[in-house]
Amino acid sequence: MSRRDSRVIWLLLAATFVVILNETIMTVAIPKLMDDLHVDALAAQWLSTAFMLTMAVVIPITGFLLQRFTTRAVFIAAMSLFSLGTLSAALAPGFLVLVAARVVQASGTAMMLPLLMTTLMTLVPPAKRGRTMGNVSIVISVAPAIGPTISGFILNYLAWRWIFLIVLPIALVMLLIGIRFVENVTETQKSRIDVLSVVLSAFGFGGLVYGLSVSGESSGSGSGPMLWISLGVGVVALTAFILRQLYLQRRDRALLDLRTFRSPIFTVAIVLMAISTAAMFGVIIVLPLYLQHVLHLDTLSTGLLLLPGGLVMGLAAPFVGRLYDRFGPRVLVVPGSILVSLVLWSLTMVTEHTPVGMVLAAHVVMSLGLALMFTPLFTAGLGAVPPHLYSHGSAIVGTVQQVGGAAGTALLVAVLTLQTNALLATGASLDAATASGVRVAFLAAAIISLFAVAGSFFLRKPADAPAEAAFAH
Repeated sequence: MSRRDSRVIWLLLAATFVVILNETIMTVAIPKLMDDLHVDALAAQWLSTAFMLTMAVVIPITGFLLQRFTTRAVFIAAMSLFSLGTLSAALAPGFLVLVAARVVQASGTAMMLPLLMTTLMTLVPPAKRGRTMGNVSIVISVAPAIGPTISGFILNYLAWRWIFLIVLPIALVMLLIGIRFVENVTETQKSRIDVLSVVLSAFGFGGLVYGLSVSGESSGSGSGPMLWISLGVGVVALTAFILRQLYLQRRDRALLDLRTFRSPIFTVAIVLMAISTAAMFGVIIVLPLYLQHVLHLDTLSTGLLLLPGGLVMGLAAPFVGRLYDRFGPRVLVVPGSILVSLVLWSLTMVTEHTPVGMVLAAHVVMSLGLALMFTPLFTAGLGAVPPHLYSHGSAIVGTVQQVGGAAGTALLVAVLTLQTNALLATGASLDAATASGVRVAFLAAAIISLFAVAGSFFLRKPADAPAEAAFAH
């Protein structure tokens, strides 16, 4: 690559890391926010729910945005929105303004990951994509993993507003550097946006993510009509959205072109990505609950215990990328999926007396397994898509991550709470009941992980696949 192309990619990597960090940075701040802003737990969860919901609604539209506007324009818009949202959150006088600020933040975040991946697939030659995509995996996997650690450290010494005040100058510097150095590296094409597709996408993906979030927030009771209404609207709207895209893509006007799924490699990679993301986000939520409510660690200790796993993912990703370039995805994804599954099965045996060191070791090994999976999945999946569909493939990857993360979180929290409440009703102690709930939650994740193990054997490197001539414009 030229110096210009390398500079653009590294700048996009740094900016994407900063914005994705915010997706999980609020998880351990909820109790302090509840006290300072005088809201209950259900309302406070909207700080995370609104972020995920906005991401799920905006990401599908980025496929169109990346084709219609230049790299420079999308970058400036994304970082401007993120910076504005961060400033508004830091100065928020009340809870509603803070939620609105998180929505603005998420709008910028949603644009960055598809922009990064589309730019990378356009600029990097196939033989070197694994190595470069390894750096993307650092952004996608490590940023959410260390978010709770960073916020736990900040909250141990400072007020919650400092979570945003520390991030703001970094975001502004990235924006100014981008204005100076980001150049247009992709070709644009004039196209009209299909308003009906945008509406159906918002109700479809938004309905699913909101329904799944409500499921988790309502402790999996499933009794609230809003849960079923949201999921029902999401399923119906998503079905209509898919039918609409199948019709529009005949004239190259689809908001999210589904011809990417004509590649078996892309389809397998997306399924495995959904399962892996669900496992990662589910563990990010459930493991801190176990550490704090059963083993009685404070927020800082919890964050520090989760930090080594995040560092392992970051350190392993570049090496995994090089191995992908040399050997292909299967030799990495198969052992990676097995490691993740084995760890999840081992976590089904935790108790209120499990040593903290064993939990730390399990999290590190699981992080290594996920590191072995993410880079090959991104690289092989998008590499199997023809260049004119890179932007749509990147948008689909981002959307699947959001829905998968919401689904994993909702499932594990719902199962955990149902089991905990059932045992509390029989007179069990809170520690024992919660530990049992955690075991059952990890059992659900372990069972799902078996599908990833089975699917990993079907993943191939795009270069080994038949010619992509089947993709018609």
